[in-house]
Formats: sequence, structure tokens, C-alpha cells
Amino acid sequence: MDSCLGSFIPPFCPNPGCHFHRHNYSRWRFVRAGFFTRRCLPQRIQRYQCRHCRRYFSDQTFHPSYWLKRPDLLLPLFHRLLGCSGFRQIAREFNASPSTVLLHSARLGRHCLLVHQQLRPRGPIREPLALDSFISFEFSQFWPTAFHLAAGRDSHFFYGFTESELRRRGSMTPRQRRRRQRLEARFGRPDPKAQERDVAELLAVIAPTPQPLTLHTDEHLAYPRALARLPHLTIDHHTVSSRAVRVPRNPLFEVNLLDLLIRHSGANHKRETIAFSKRRQSAVDRLAVFLVWRNYVKSFSERKRDATPAMRLGVLLRPLTLRELLRARRFPSRERLPRRWAAYYSRTVVTRQIPRNRTHRLTYAA
Repeated sequence: MDSCLGSFIPPFCPNPGCHFHRHNYSRWRFVRAGFFTRRCLPQRIQRYQCRHCRRYFSDQTFHPSYWLKRPDLLLPLFHRLLGCSGFRQIAREFNASPSTVLLHSARLGRHCLLVHQQLRPRGPIREPLALDSFISFEFSQFWPTAFHLAAGRDSHFFYGFTESELRRRGSMTPRQRRRRQRLEARFGRPDPKAQERDVAELLAVIAPTPQPLTLHTDEHLAYPRALARLPHLTIDHHTVSSRAVRVPRNPLFEVNLLDLLIRHSGANHKRETIAFSKRRQSAVDRLAVFLVWRNYVKSFSERKRDATPAMRLGVLLRPLTLRELLRARRFPSRERLPRRWAAYYSRTVVTRQIPRNRTHRLTYAA
């Protein structure tokens, strides 16, 4: 986008209330309405007015950095979020505050949710799926989180995810058990059926229409109960022990590899780390960035530099670059997100121990 040369042509009206936000673009008319200046490049930004709804907008309205004071951070931040950096490390590198990095990370997460919604396949799933739950935590180790992941066994395409709040389990000292009891008395206890509900919701998102589905999972007891919630799907369910060696012949290899890459790429998911996500919502934002990179940018083989999972699935003909991903802003009013992912976009995932969970209700920002 080059506002100085006037080469950008608005493709539609950005006002969700305007008829020409979604329809009849050939009949849409706008007029140029002067310029405004800003400190960062390009400094001169063209303004417009829609001839139909009379709403004013600008070139910057169609860019992912819309309404950001540090638009230069988006591209390098995308790299850092995949390079196992923590927010404070990134903030020190770019002379910014950690809250600024958090704000930009949330913007990237929302943008990537809309990118995936636009590019992901819509028809019936033609390949077997591997599904597993990736365990991390938020705020402290007393609040575990399960991220439910679905990957294609042939393409390795990362179809999507949901998350569940869990109760801390496993071996604990008497002191830790007493602390868990105090925390649950104060903040409440996670829903014991959360995994069952959220796994079912993940499959309902990626396979919303009646279709046969071949699914491979481990022997977790919540999975059969989750599948019973999906009467519109005819599921051929295969299980394998979670203790089975994680080699390519393992039916869960694709999702096990996905787990490995997530831990490798994100500092917030290391086994022992001080960079863990303080909010589950923040982990969702970073996972959305990883999903888009894994599907549409990263080669299937780092050594061969071959096709991406999206290319293997037939969704794209070539890999996308990060600059292409960040070239144009996506609008939630044009890319209808499923209910669960719309909640991620609105940042309504609540962390119990944080009294004020900030949601996304901005009028102008993406």
C-alpha cells in the first residue's frame, strides 16, 4: 500500500452498516477527501468518503496496522512470536513497553484467525484426522489448560483448535493440595466436562456438515463422550496408546509433531519457563499466529523447502510470505467466524485469577 503515490484503490466500503461493505462492489462509488499526516512512514495518508453511507475512511483503514502507534512492530513481532521470545524480551529489543507488545500480539492473533477462516477448506474433509490435547497452563501451574488440536494425517494441515480450562491433577504435596483447595474455594472449580464439550466443538467447527470422518486419538475417556455429541458426523474412531513411540508410523504422529513444534516455537509452552501466558486468551492469540504460519508459510520439510500443508491439501498453489499475510486488513463482518473462534476474536476467554479480563470492544481498531 503506497498512499503517497495514490496507487491504492479501496475495494469496498469499510463500514459494516453500508450495503457496499459486502455486495455490488461494481456499483460502489467513493470520492477522495483530502489527506492526513502522521509521524511514521508513509506520513501522508489519503482519505476518502463513501458516496452511499457518507462514512469517511482512509488507506490506513485497510491495513492491519490500523489505529496502531507502532505499525513497524507487526512484521518483526510475527517472527519473534514464532522464535520462542517472551514479551519482555521483544519489548527490550524494540524499545517498547510489554503492554505494547501484548497489544500487537493480540492484533496479530485476531488477524490470523480471520486469515485462516478465509483460506481453510470448506468442503468435506477427505483425509483422516489425528486429534490430541496439548497441555499447558495459564497464570500458574495450578491452572492447567488443554489445547485441542486437529491435524490432517496426509497433509499435516492444522485444521483448528479449541481450549479447555482444567483442574490441576497429578502428584502434589499436602501443601499444594491445600493451596489448590483454597484457590478453588475462592475462584471456583473448572468444569469437569470441559474437554468433552470443547473437543466436540472443535470437530463441529472443522466439520460442520454431515459427512463421514476417520479420526485417530489416544485413549482419553473424554473423546468417545465428545463424539457422542456429534450426531451429524459418521465417525470411524481409532485409538492408540499415548505411550506408543512417537515415530512416523504412529497414527498420531502428525498431531504429536504439531505438539513438538508448538513447544519449540513458543516460549510460553516450555515445560519450565518464566514466559508462560498469564491469560489463556494470550496463549490463544499466539497459537492462532502459529496456525497460520504452520499451514500457509512454513515448508513441510525445512531441508527440502517443499510444499506447505495448505499446498499439500490443495488450498494454495504456493507458500505465502509474511508480508503478503500482513498486506491487507481482514474484517470480522466479512469473514464470519464460528461461534467459538468469534469468542477468541472478542477476547472473552476469562482467566479466573485476573480480576479484570480485557476484552476487544474497540470501535475502530481491528
